[in-house]
Amino acid sequence: MKMPLGKTENHAFVMILWNLFLISAGSFLSAVAVNGILVPQKFLSAGFTGVALGINYLFPRLSVAWIYFLLNIPLFALGWKFVGRRFFLYSLAGMLIYTVAVGWVHIPLEIEDKILSALLAGIFMGAGTGIILRSLGSAGGVDILSVILLQRFSISLGATSLAFNSIVLLGAWVFLSLEKALYTLVYIYVTSRVLNVVVTGLSQRKAVFIISPCWKDISRGIMDELHRGVTIFDGEGGFTGREEKILFTVVTFRELPKLKQMVRKLDPETFLVVTDTLEVMGQRIGNQPHW
Repeated sequence: MKMPLGKTENHAFVMILWNLFLISAGSFLSAVAVNGILVPQKFLSAGFTGVALGINYLFPRLSVAWIYFLLNIPLFALGWKFVGRRFFLYSLAGMLIYTVAVGWVHIPLEIEDKILSALLAGIFMGAGTGIILRSLGSAGGVDILSVILLQRFSISLGATSLAFNSIVLLGAWVFLSLEKALYTLVYIYVTSRVLNVVVTGLSQRKAVFIISPCWKDISRGIMDELHRGVTIFDGEGGFTGREEKILFTVVTFRELPKLKQMVRKLDPETFLVVTDTLEVMGQRIGNQPHW
């Protein structure tokens, strides 16, 4: 049954407002990190923001916001070619909002300890960037490259950010000092960790392998209690040579304790393996961002 035209338009308008809100909130947090901590401490940042800060430190009369805006112009051609029109338009809006935020949001955070400054800046920037990437767009810069690599090669957002910024760290070492480069490294690492938590966080899926003689009861419990699908493989014990049934299922982070409790109750001797997943495609269990 199709949704009435009026409701469809209202839903689309609400989604646009929600995505712009996410981008604005994330840009605000990121701008607090840039102007409140990074600039006073003379740290660099991740991606194009780091490049813009480096140029600003060398040429103080040039605005960080305007440098960031100009650096993004050629990159948006890639966003249009590889990602798609919707992501491009939201990212264009995100880049403009982020530029305005960096230019206008100045909230001083007076922290003398440089390690604490790097940690707090990483938390703000990681949370801000993650919130932006929870929308249908990005703030431009390396965010676009990160999403492209995630879609094409399943490389995590944090890994792309950390790898790319080795160039930024080298620039910090050469043009600032080794000490500044090391503080920037701490900041970038914290940013990448917080970013992954915000984007995947509790939505991360767990892949579970189960070997048990009670496999029928466990399989039925997974389907009836957790409402998750189960795949059954034929296996053979390497030592015993005995035929075994191997259950495979994917559950959410929140469902994992319930699954383990159920399995332990049915068969305390069950052999169970839990592994992390980077991303999962599927109608009911998928956790891919809508980029």
